[in-house]
Amino acid sequence: MASIDEVARLAGVSTATVSRALSGRGHVSESARERVRVAAQELGYVVSSRASSLASGRTKNIGVIVPFLDRWFFSAVLSGVSSALMRQGYDITLYNITADRDVRSEVFDTFLRRQRVDAVIAVSIELDENETQQLLDLGLPVIAIGGPNPKLDTLTVDDVAVAQLATEHLIGLGHRDIAHIGANPEFDLDFHIPTHRRLGFEKALVKVGIPLNHAFLEPADFTVGGGYRAAKQLLGRPGPRPTAVFAASDEMAIGAILAARDLGFQVPEDLSVVGIDGHELGEFFQLTTVDQFPLKQGERAADAVLAKLTATDAAPARAPAALPYELHVRGTTARL
Repeated sequence: MASIDEVARLAGVSTATVSRALSGRGHVSESARERVRVAAQELGYVVSSRASSLASGRTKNIGVIVPFLDRWFFSAVLSGVSSALMRQGYDITLYNITADRDVRSEVFDTFLRRQRVDAVIAVSIELDENETQQLLDLGLPVIAIGGPNPKLDTLTVDDVAVAQLATEHLIGLGHRDIAHIGANPEFDLDFHIPTHRRLGFEKALVKVGIPLNHAFLEPADFTVGGGYRAAKQLLGRPGPRPTAVFAASDEMAIGAILAARDLGFQVPEDLSVVGIDGHELGEFFQLTTVDQFPLKQGERAADAVLAKLTATDAAPARAPAALPYELHVRGTTARL
């Protein structure tokens, strides 16, 4: 690979100017920066991450902690984090927190303490007191996405309000027999998101005096298959059936739509369905949903952690704000 000296000679500048131009640190005129960029591209020169780390004390690498890799929501957040960090020349190291307590402990006790990352982003992980303190003891910027943590800067979605908005949409269309597909207890883990979404559902019912029908509460596992099986139970058992379903995720809502069609029900003529997330398949299924913009959540987390890295005592980074959400009305909901 070409050396920094060769880039400097071709660009007609000093090696120090090449370093400043390619690192983005320090003043370089626009014309010199462009000559360096063209020379580096022509020679195929890439800044050595090891050399850059030695010079700056930075690894240009951000650690990202996630609970699942096979769920759409988390992959969408990761995509947002990755794209935003790559635009600024950062790599990511992924730490998958599994249900195995020993693996989880190893991440906090060993991996994060190897000084291979400049900052940490925790995605929908409820950190206990010890884990939170271990992160703080690293002395690195930390941004969390999920429920509140009083010791960390956190990007938070109000899951109660999100669920209430989805349910109120159905109520506003005249529905009173509304079912809820939520989660099994084993899926109600970090931040108890399924519980909060059920609370939002119940809050909307109470607000207008609709009694809660426990026969219209069906657990699932936040997958299309889980939503399909739950909806088949709701629609196929004897007795009254719901006219609308609020599913705690878009994937479960899509499963409910497929189950209704298989049982001979028309959506939305016989059954209205609404979900939460903003899934990329939502538009294909014409799913009414409350979009929580997971891709943008990842981008905002990346921007927030980079702002912390560049903040100074004179200009501290602003604390993250609450994350937005928005109801998108499509073709799976209709007036009763």
